[in-house]
Amino acid sequence: MNTKRIGWVFSFALAVAINLTSCRNKEVTAPLIYEGPLREAEDVVMHYTENDRVKALLKAKKIFEFQNGDQEFPEGIYLEFFDKTGKLTSTLRANTAFYFKSESKWRGRGKVEVKNIEKNQQLNSEELFWFPGTRKISTDKFVTITDTHDILYGTGLDAMEDMSNYTIKNPKGNMLVKE
Repeated sequence: MNTKRIGWVFSFALAVAINLTSCRNKEVTAPLIYEGPLREAEDVVMHYTENDRVKALLKAKKIFEFQNGDQEFPEGIYLEFFDKTGKLTSTLRANTAFYFKSESKWRGRGKVEVKNIEKNQQLNSEELFWFPGTRKISTDKFVTITDTHDILYGTGLDAMEDMSNYTIKNPKGNMLVKE
């Protein structure tokens, strides 16, 4: 073959190859955004302080922290609350928990239990919200409150975190009234 013909065949083959590769529909995929936890910690103990005094103690077997600052406690949570003198006033336990950073609130789910140590009183519910800024707890779920004399039932509750003051929205049950 002559050199002109080889150059022409080579140029033609190159043009066809370029044309074929440029005509393909290339599927452009959007980048995947990771929405899982950025950090994970195990066997955590955290102290929440105010004016150099411990206000709450948090214990959890596992914590997931997300990019937006939210935290998940998939294996449960245990909290202790202290008064101004450092005395333990109440505890909170839940099977799972979630902290919503943007709203500064906590949600406990599963077997949620709050105990007021001084009153020997216990609250049980399947879901409870804690608002650290106002030191209040609330739920729209069924609740049971027991103490040494009474068992109260109801649906919905608003209370102080130590159960020193509470309102059951739809109460039921018998209560001993002192005269």
